[in-house]
Amino acid sequence: MSTEIKVPTLGESVTEATIGQWFKKPGDRVEMDETLAELETDKVTVEVPAPAAGVLQDIAVPEGETVAVGTVIGSIGEGSGSSAGTTAPTEKPKSQEAKADAGGETKADYGGGAKGDAASPAQEAGKGSGEMPAAPSARKMMEEKGLSDGDVAGSGKRGQVLKGDVLETIARGAPSSPQEKPQVPAARAPSAGDDESREERVKMTRLRQTIARRLKDAQDTAAMLTTFNEVDMTAVMEMRKKYKDLFEKKHGVKLGFMGFFTKAVCHALKEVPAVNAEIDGTDLIYKNYAHIGVAVGTAKGLVVPVVRDADQMSIAEVEKEIGRLGLMARDGKLGVSDMQGGTFTISNGGVYGSLMSTPILNAPQSGILGMHKIQERPMAIGGQVVIRPMMYLALSYDHRIVDGKEAVTFLVRVKESLEDPERLVLDL
Repeated sequence: MSTEIKVPTLGESVTEATIGQWFKKPGDRVEMDETLAELETDKVTVEVPAPAAGVLQDIAVPEGETVAVGTVIGSIGEGSGSSAGTTAPTEKPKSQEAKADAGGETKADYGGGAKGDAASPAQEAGKGSGEMPAAPSARKMMEEKGLSDGDVAGSGKRGQVLKGDVLETIARGAPSSPQEKPQVPAARAPSAGDDESREERVKMTRLRQTIARRLKDAQDTAAMLTTFNEVDMTAVMEMRKKYKDLFEKKHGVKLGFMGFFTKAVCHALKEVPAVNAEIDGTDLIYKNYAHIGVAVGTAKGLVVPVVRDADQMSIAEVEKEIGRLGLMARDGKLGVSDMQGGTFTISNGGVYGSLMSTPILNAPQSGILGMHKIQERPMAIGGQVVIRPMMYLALSYDHRIVDGKEAVTFLVRVKESLEDPERLVLDL
């Protein structure tokens, strides 16, 4: 008797994923809940646990294929099996490992053969540039956007067009209606002979493709503008130094800067609600709550877990939640629900040494605050030059909904709260 391995529920609005990697091969012994495979969605990486102990009988879906929720991707049978194999069971066909051409598409020669029966119009519309018909989700999107055969280069097995390929083509400027002329992206110039052997071509993960697409969409859609200010971090640093041991002893978490910044942002959002709103068609949606996204860099790319109802939390509660989400992000255990619903984002480039930046909006949000490196600088205070730990702040905002006066006011309120942190305690 065998047990089916199915694609688990991936979260709200996520209906499909790509098989990123198999950690076992047929014949290997597996234990209950042991990770068998890794799925890549548009937002997170999801592990597929073994539903039972036994032997991996077969792998129905190889790496690189797109699958829907509930799809059977393999099966586990009874027996002891081998415990040695932990590598992926599938290898790319040699033809897919051929050198990529100047346009960035992999050359694959699968040989000729007799032509079969003519494909139906629906099949032809969604066939793309490969031999296999496009994936159902990709075919539907191609029909909606007016894309025809040859407009989309498939990255799936035997050149199959996947949904990610269609999205990537659209992002590069492909036609959105049958009447529009296809816009062919400029081909990458070939490398010099000596350089080509020292280059490595790697397929972008779905997460990286999604990050790239969303950032470009934000630039293309929003009227993005950035305003700057600087904050004297003396008061916050002195408060941390004075109470950090007592704080950690009582709350079990270190007192960092993010708790102060998150609370300062929440206070400013109450005064300037436009920064906490979003555009929906011709309507403005004002959020009477503050779900603060905290940008976290991981080995697989940037993710933004959300601290929900941060405006109702204490600094200690914010620090605990940020610590929990940060640990999950680094371990690759964030779920889709952990990253949905944010109303404003904070990005801390200072941890990498950034002195100044212009952060890009996390659409559909209307504001993002960039924190930077704390650096001692000479400041004129009371007619005297003194050395103070200063940090540049950058607020990028959507000028379609946030006026310049509101953006500057917001940033000034954040600055005031940080330079006089008692305001955060007294809710001033």
